Amino acid sequence: MTDPNRIPAVFIRGGTSKGVFFHARDLPADQAARDALFLTVVGSPDPYGRQLDGMGGGYSSVSKAVIIAPSERDDADVDFTFAQVVVDKPLVDYAQTCGNLSSAVGPFAVDEGLVSVPDGPAVVRVFNTNTSKIYHAHFEVRGGRAVELGDYVLAGVSGSAALVRLDYVHPGGAMTRAFLPTGNAVDTFDVTGIGPVEASLVDATNPVVFVDAAAFGKTATEHPDALDADPVFMAAMDDLRRQAGVAMGMGARPQDVPLSNPKIAILGAPADFTTIAGEPVSAADHDILIRILSMEKCHKAVTGTGAMCLSAACGVTGSVPHRLRRGSDPKVRLASPSGIVELAADVGQDADGTWEAHAISVERTQRRLMEGWVRLPHR
Repeated sequence: MTDPNRIPAVFIRGGTSKGVFFHARDLPADQAARDALFLTVVGSPDPYGRQLDGMGGGYSSVSKAVIIAPSERDDADVDFTFAQVVVDKPLVDYAQTCGNLSSAVGPFAVDEGLVSVPDGPAVVRVFNTNTSKIYHAHFEVRGGRAVELGDYVLAGVSGSAALVRLDYVHPGGAMTRAFLPTGNAVDTFDVTGIGPVEASLVDATNPVVFVDAAAFGKTATEHPDALDADPVFMAAMDDLRRQAGVAMGMGARPQDVPLSNPKIAILGAPADFTTIAGEPVSAADHDILIRILSMEKCHKAVTGTGAMCLSAACGVTGSVPHRLRRGSDPKVRLASPSGIVELAADVGQDADGTWEAHAISVERTQRRLMEGWVRLPHR
């Protein structure tokens, strides 16, 4: 007899995030029922912010669910749907994707038998339903399973693991109308309590608002907790984020802009700082500093899509990231609160002068932590 309170699932770390992975075939077809299941599994809403009664960990980066299904598209092997489960509200948000958990989708597809590949270097083509974009996951397969042990060190994750490279194809306009949704490298907004602030509105894998930290009296070397504890700063960032969201076509009014997107980040020129693990980072070892907010909290590392978007934005002449970054190499070393992430982006202008993001590559790691079933409360 089938137990309706027992749902097959896999708990996976992907990049600097963790989430519960499901086969689409095992979930309710009705979205409301599916969302209710995700809330219960992850442990939301939790007014205490700890998600003790679920698989979440009290932060947006570990309050996530993923749906995987075989793809019917000719250019993809599997479909990937990301669900951001809000910690303190009964809300499941699909208006974004997760670059970190994206790294675990290809390995999941191989390990679960959704894709058959020979041992050796493997490529799994993934269609992200949140953004309607394709990316290719490159990783090693041995004994019919994705290799997890390796010597690649990812900032924000202890130890080392096997490398997973993600190549995003034409990632511009993932959630909006274009790579530069307003057509401008820089736009100016009147931010409450601050005044005019220049920002670059960029959409590559996910939309992000980039601003010079100095406009808010910051340096982008701050500890995430220090930024979260500054109510004036957080309110100003939310005001700018929502205004920018309207300009990007993501809401008719500031209050209509989703909680999840666009993200917003402060940037700084290279400077010495200390990671949240207490490790010193030299200004000579990176090209630009970033502190990114996700779901109204400063990320402890950097969102995968935020890092990719920034790498592409650095190539746009005159943008805030372009002004602050050091050098002009397509590879950009981003310094986050947890350390340095290196990415490469292919960005250029069309014949009419329109900026386009042709491709972005990012390196991540992933590991399957637990497999079996998640339980719903017995009635």
